[in-house]
Amino acid sequence: MDLNIYFDHGITSQIGLFWQQVRAPLLVPFLKIMVILCLAMSLMLFVDKVYMGIVIVFIKILRKKPEKKYKWEPIKDDLELANSSYPMVLIQIPMYNEREVYQLSIGAACNLSWPADRILIQVLDDSTDPIIKVMVEQECKRWASKGVNIKYEIRDNRKGYKAGALKEGMKHNYVKMCDFVAIFDADFQPEFDFLLRTVPFLVHNPEIGLVQARWKFVNSDECLLTRMQEMSLDYHFKVEQEVGSSTHAFFGFNGTAGVWRISALNEAGGWKDRTTVEDMDLAVRAGLEGWKFVYIGDLKVKNELPSTFKAYRYQQHRWSCGPANLFKKMVGEIASNKKVSIWKRFYLIYSFFFVRKIIAHIVTFIFYCVIIPTTVLIPEVQVPIWGAVYIPSTITLLNAVGTPRSFYLLIFWILFENVMSLHRTRATFIGLFEVGRVNEWVVTEKLGDGIKAKTSTKASRKSRFRIGEWYNKVHFVEVFVGLYLMLCGWYDYSFEKNRFYIYLFLQGVAFLVAGFGYIGVFVPNS
Repeated sequence: MDLNIYFDHGITSQIGLFWQQVRAPLLVPFLKIMVILCLAMSLMLFVDKVYMGIVIVFIKILRKKPEKKYKWEPIKDDLELANSSYPMVLIQIPMYNEREVYQLSIGAACNLSWPADRILIQVLDDSTDPIIKVMVEQECKRWASKGVNIKYEIRDNRKGYKAGALKEGMKHNYVKMCDFVAIFDADFQPEFDFLLRTVPFLVHNPEIGLVQARWKFVNSDECLLTRMQEMSLDYHFKVEQEVGSSTHAFFGFNGTAGVWRISALNEAGGWKDRTTVEDMDLAVRAGLEGWKFVYIGDLKVKNELPSTFKAYRYQQHRWSCGPANLFKKMVGEIASNKKVSIWKRFYLIYSFFFVRKIIAHIVTFIFYCVIIPTTVLIPEVQVPIWGAVYIPSTITLLNAVGTPRSFYLLIFWILFENVMSLHRTRATFIGLFEVGRVNEWVVTEKLGDGIKAKTSTKASRKSRFRIGEWYNKVHFVEVFVGLYLMLCGWYDYSFEKNRFYIYLFLQGVAFLVAGFGYIGVFVPNS
């Protein structure tokens, strides 16, 4: 008995001695350097957010709408020319096994207000499920029987995924007669006047290459996960896109709910599948050719947010990995471009890519979920209050402006965004170093009304399925980070080091909840 106590005491003493020997010469200097780097990155993000906040205030005060900056007037009917005064518009709807939503986008596109002989709808079906392919084809035939000019196109393979499908669709001979192309993902439902409001910008302003509409989320109230997404995306559309359009006539194409001038698309080199953000890739290349972009914030297109955590994780991996990978591939091309101003090149490299697509993810996770908790264990390293409290609080409040109705959910949003920053940071590094899942493309699952009804009718199976399949939903990295934060919180509470324990406990619980998959809508198997 005494021998065991002596043995345990000896091991504890050895671990304590090792910790003291490593902490002072190695961990303390390293942590101090990391604090300085993270504070610098926080300041970069803070300045960018404040800049956009100031610009958006001026935009609202001065009521700077695109119709005032560019020529816009409705396309007029001409009795002599009949419908030829309207340009020929191609509508592309790429889809992949979209059983639940394919009728929504096809129906909305076919109901667009535009002369029937001046519009061509192209359904690009990459579905691998033969039953769904038949359903989509039959839907196209149904609309064709009503006199709608609609084409159902398939390929032998899925090379290039969405970019490959769009590129293949542009190769058909009938596309040569089209001047503009509007793109809608399978769950997007444009209003009948979408073309009437967007195309005139392109007709009357030959320098404009893209007109982008805003997204409107039909299922934002479905669960807490969709509310959190709404808060993040509303800021993107109400602030980032508005500022980019007003100050630089440039922003990232959102991949859907936009209209391209086909000549601009071709001049930029067309669709490329070298990254998982083919839309941003095209936008950057077109911007470097000198084409201007217009964002219409009051034109909304209905669509669906991913309501399962699995689908959201896949989407965020693609949205974080792709931009970082594109930045690596294009930074030299942007810097050496001579067709646009130095100011626009600086904006692209520094603000658009480096700060918003890389720094924002990295500093959120590394600083607030790793460095600050670790300073609790190593009190020799201090984080100034302006870096730990004032800057993140200001950034958070500026982000919340986009969705005032969800202001009471701000704490939940902060905790959720910090959890997702782990996933986004990992994806960012994968994109920068081109390893692992760099080119992984998983189509975001859309539930539609059918699955939601199924979910409610199978509520009795829900709990049994959760317990039986829990191991398939566990994300061990999130669980590990959650446990680490709980440990730091306990240490801070016990020894009253930095008084961060309230935040650490809350954030730790958030990581654990995400780690065990208890976020979003749960869909049982059929």
